[in-house]
Amino acid sequence: MNKSAGDGTVSVSTAQTGLPAPAFAGGLPSLPMRAGDITVSKLVGLYMAHYDGRDSTRLQRLSWWIARIGSTALQDVTDDHIHAALEDLAQQPATYYAGLDAAGQPIYKAKRKAIAPATINRYSASIAAVLTWSIKKRIAPKGFIHPCRSVERRAENNEKTRFLSLEERQRVMEACKASPWPRLYLLVLMALTTGARKGELTGLRWRDIDHEHRVAYVGRSKNGDPKTLPLVDGVMDLLKSYGRDARPEGLVFASTRIPSQRYGFEERWKEALKAAKVRNFRFHDLRHTCASMLAQNGATLLEIGDLLGHRQLQVTKRYSHLATGHKAALVNRVLGTIG
Repeated sequence: MNKSAGDGTVSVSTAQTGLPAPAFAGGLPSLPMRAGDITVSKLVGLYMAHYDGRDSTRLQRLSWWIARIGSTALQDVTDDHIHAALEDLAQQPATYYAGLDAAGQPIYKAKRKAIAPATINRYSASIAAVLTWSIKKRIAPKGFIHPCRSVERRAENNEKTRFLSLEERQRVMEACKASPWPRLYLLVLMALTTGARKGELTGLRWRDIDHEHRVAYVGRSKNGDPKTLPLVDGVMDLLKSYGRDARPEGLVFASTRIPSQRYGFEERWKEALKAAKVRNFRFHDLRHTCASMLAQNGATLLEIGDLLGHRQLQVTKRYSHLATGHKAALVNRVLGTIG
């Protein structure tokens, strides 16, 4: 049976998929032309070998697809395959991160609720990206009909976006300052002031910090777009303090035991939330909090979307109700003299 990962997703081992690890590393393999008989497993291997995005969850989700339809030839994949797989996924329980076991491996426990529609949509999007790529690269046979086009997206309830109130934010920041891991405060401060994703921040290396221009170079966002993070004074001061003797290739948020790996801060984060008496709040919600603060202080949806790296304005519109003051000021400034 497949095991679920922390966001309600499902983790599948290399042994389960039958996909050899070297398929995702090394030199770029050549692409076959009009190879309708290529299996989904091999297609995913080619796709990941050429993938240059920063979505750290993509391989995990595609591995799940390999476990479902990996042996199916590309030319035989239909919308029924996609629909059936997603329906099965919708019946599985969501999970949460519960720390590490004795071997240092993450432990995930099942929740009582099912996987969220947004998570199911991300699974659909992952295989859709592979199939689209196969069409663009002329791997798919002529006349190949994209199987995901007739699979309906699940309705997502994005209106209920959780963000910190002023009082909650103050309590969380104080709790982070008191954390046994000194850099938790810096990590949370960067999340609040840049709107960056967790993976973008924990993957930062000291060479990515540009002190002269006061930015951090993420390289490419989860969507694959070039991205830089503007850094406020408080962040710059802490980075200068921590980075005095750091090596350029070192991680900013490195593990204290294994410096080549990222620090597993989840338990420290939970401790800080508990100390701050803040409930039902995820680290990712700091990104929403950043956007909400910008919206409430006059930033346009276009500006917010640009900072957060949204490709579609529809995603940013979840913050539109917070920008009413800015809209009113704009209307009165431009149109207030009419009549």
